[in-house]
Amino acid sequence: MGEERSESRFGEFVVVRRHGCVAELVLDRPKVMNAVSTAMAVSIAEACTALAADRDVRVTVVTSSHERAFCVGADLKERNSLTDAELVRQRPVARGAYTGVLELPMPTIAAVHGFALGGGFELALSCDLIVADGTAVVGLPEVSVGVIPGGGGTQLLPRRVGAARAAELIFTARRLEAPEASELGLVDVLVEPGRDREEALALGVRIAANSPVGLRAAKRALRLGHGLDLRTGLEVEDAAWRSVAFSGDRAEGVAAFNEKRKPEWPGE
Repeated sequence: MGEERSESRFGEFVVVRRHGCVAELVLDRPKVMNAVSTAMAVSIAEACTALAADRDVRVTVVTSSHERAFCVGADLKERNSLTDAELVRQRPVARGAYTGVLELPMPTIAAVHGFALGGGFELALSCDLIVADGTAVVGLPEVSVGVIPGGGGTQLLPRRVGAARAAELIFTARRLEAPEASELGLVDVLVEPGRDREEALALGVRIAANSPVGLRAAKRALRLGHGLDLRTGLEVEDAAWRSVAFSGDRAEGVAAFNEKRKPEWPGE
C-alpha cells in the first residue's frame, strides 16, 4: 500500500491521510457515529477542495474512524435546534459536503461498514465505487422523519438501481443489510466483516497504478456522458479522448508497453 506520508486535519472531524498516490478521507466524529453537523460538512467540503487541487492524488478512498458506522447521516439533534432561517442558511453548507465528494476529479471509493444511512449513504453514493463489509446496513430513511434525501440520493440511487427500485427504497425508508444491498447493486464489492477499509485501499492502489491523466478523463467521460443519447455521449467520449491523446501519460504508456516495462507516469 505504500508508506503513509502525511496526515492533514480539516477542522475537528475530518482527516486526510496519504498512502502514496492514494488519499484516504476519514470521517472522524466517532462520538456520534459521524453524524454530519454543519462544522463537519464544512470540513468535508474543505478536504475535497484540497484533494481536487492535488495532482499527486490518483484515487481517494472515503473511510470511517468509527468501528460500527460509516456515517448515520445528518446531525438531527443540531437540525432540531435550528430556526427556519438558520436551516435555509445551513442548506448550501450541507450540499457542499456531498457535491465536494461527488465532484472529486479522480476515482473515488467508499469503504462502508456498519450503518450508512441517509446522508451517510449519500456520501457513499457520491463515490464511483462502494466497497462494503458484511456488517453494512444502508438506506435512505429521510421520508420517515419528514424530509427527503437531499444529498443527491434521489438522483444517484436511480442511476445505480433504476427508477422503480429507487422509488421503493426511498418511499419505504427501509434499511438493507449487506447481502441484499449487494444483490440489488447498492454496493459494488462485498467483503468479509472488518475488511472494507483494507480492501478499498487495495483497490485504490490497483487503480492508482494506471495513468492519472487517463483516470481523470475516463471519470469525466463516464460522468458527463451518463444519461445522454448515444451520439451525444460518444462526442463527450471523443472530447475526453482528445484531452489525453497528446499527453505525456499517453506517450509514456505507449513507450512502456513497447519496451515491456512499468510506466512512470508524468501525470500530465
